[in-house]
Order: sequence, then structure tokens, then C-alpha cells
Amino acid sequence: MILEDINAPSHSATSAGDDRRNFRMTMPRLPANAALFLDFDGTLVDIAPRPDAVVVLPHLSDLLTRVCKELDGAFAIVSGRPIAEIDRFLDTDCFRVGGLHGLEWRQACGQMVQQSPAPRSLNVFREQLLERGIANDGVTIEDKSVAIAVHYRANPSQEDAVRGVIEDLLSGVEDLVTIEGKMVFEVKPRAISKGTVVQRFLSLPAFEGRIPVFVGDDTTDEDGMRAAAGAGGFGIKVGDGESCASYRLQDVADVHKWLADLVS
Repeated sequence: MILEDINAPSHSATSAGDDRRNFRMTMPRLPANAALFLDFDGTLVDIAPRPDAVVVLPHLSDLLTRVCKELDGAFAIVSGRPIAEIDRFLDTDCFRVGGLHGLEWRQACGQMVQQSPAPRSLNVFREQLLERGIANDGVTIEDKSVAIAVHYRANPSQEDAVRGVIEDLLSGVEDLVTIEGKMVFEVKPRAISKGTVVQRFLSLPAFEGRIPVFVGDDTTDEDGMRAAAGAGGFGIKVGDGESCASYRLQDVADVHKWLADLVS
């Protein structure tokens, strides 16, 4: 497992073995007083062709429970999914979770999920999107109530067509924003992001005085990483691509190994 300085020069495949040993020796440990925020898809589970097709490894929920205890509760999952889906996949409702990119949140085990209201403009966008009839030929619409995701992973050739429809419908709409993720366009209220929910959690007693670390793989995670950096912490990027993060893990398997190291 490599936790790589994202600003370091790239390394050739021929020296991968040496690089692994070097980074293993020099990578920073998670601060003892850290607060840890983890994305779900692409970070804790591999991305699947459909949102409902992800595979959750049997050990994951137990591993996250041990990490949460190690950090004295300064731990949260921050996902684009609804909190109910995270609970179902992990078979527990005892984690702090920010769902729908921060549009809903649960501040403690057993508490009610709280949700920001959707602006009227989102309802108008939803109706117009359905009228366009783009949910075919490998394109699916995921209605998250307070956000709408349009997936084209099953047919990447539809990317430009989907983008064009969304841009047309949102022309002049100021309170909604489109985020381009991995084979998905997500439309949500502009004022809410993974960064805002990180800030919300950092105001809780369990997170007070801690150094925030945000781990994620996609465009939407950059807001969470920036919020962590702004509060004196840092981000960790999973996989390839440009990022504001300070460090990089290679893939989901690397994340699991890194988390296991934290509690070993």
C-alpha cells in the first residue's frame, strides 16, 4: 500500500517495487488527533456499472467500526448516496454520515437523518429532464429527492448528449450546479457540498480540536478536501486524476489496507 505525496514526481513502472518501499517508509501517519472523513463509492467500494450493483466486502463494516473507535468517534462517511443506502450497504446505522453531497446528515448513532430542503428549481429541472426522454440507450436517471444524478456508464458515447441536455435545462438557473463525476452528471443545490457537511461535523464536540483528513476519489470529493485543508488538515486522493489533495492512494484495496494499518 502506497500513500504517495501527490506533488512528488511520477515514478516508472520498472521501479514500482522500490517506490512502494520508499513511500511505505516515508508516508505520514494519520495524526493521533485526526478526524477522518471517507467517501464511499470509489473509496470504500469499487465503482459498479449501476449504483445498486456495488460489492461491499464482508469485513468493511467491522473495519470502519474499529476505525471509528480508534478515533473516539471523530469519523464520518461523506457520500453522494442517500444515507439510507449507506446504512443498507454497511448493515448498520451507527456511523455519522453526510449523504447526498451534504444535503442530508446524521450527527450521531441512532439520531434522525436531517435534510436540507430542495429548491423549487430542482423540481422544475426534474420535470423537464423527464420530458426530454434521455433515460434510454444506457442512460439512467437517479432521483435522490434533493439531487438528481444522470448516469451514462453503460454507454459512454452518450456523454456529450447528456451534457448538452443538462446545460440547456440549467441555462439561467443560478441556484443549481452540475458536478461531473465518473460517468455521471449530478445536479444539486449550489450552496451545499461535501465541504459544507465536513464543516458541519467539525463543529460537533467529538471533532473539536482535531485535524481533518478527507479521503475520496472523485470531483465531488474535492470540496471535502478543501474544507479539510482549510481547517488545518489535508486530503487524500484515491486513484488517478488532478486533485487538491496532498497525498494519493492507488485504489480501494489500498484504502482498506491503510485503514487496517490504523487499527493494527
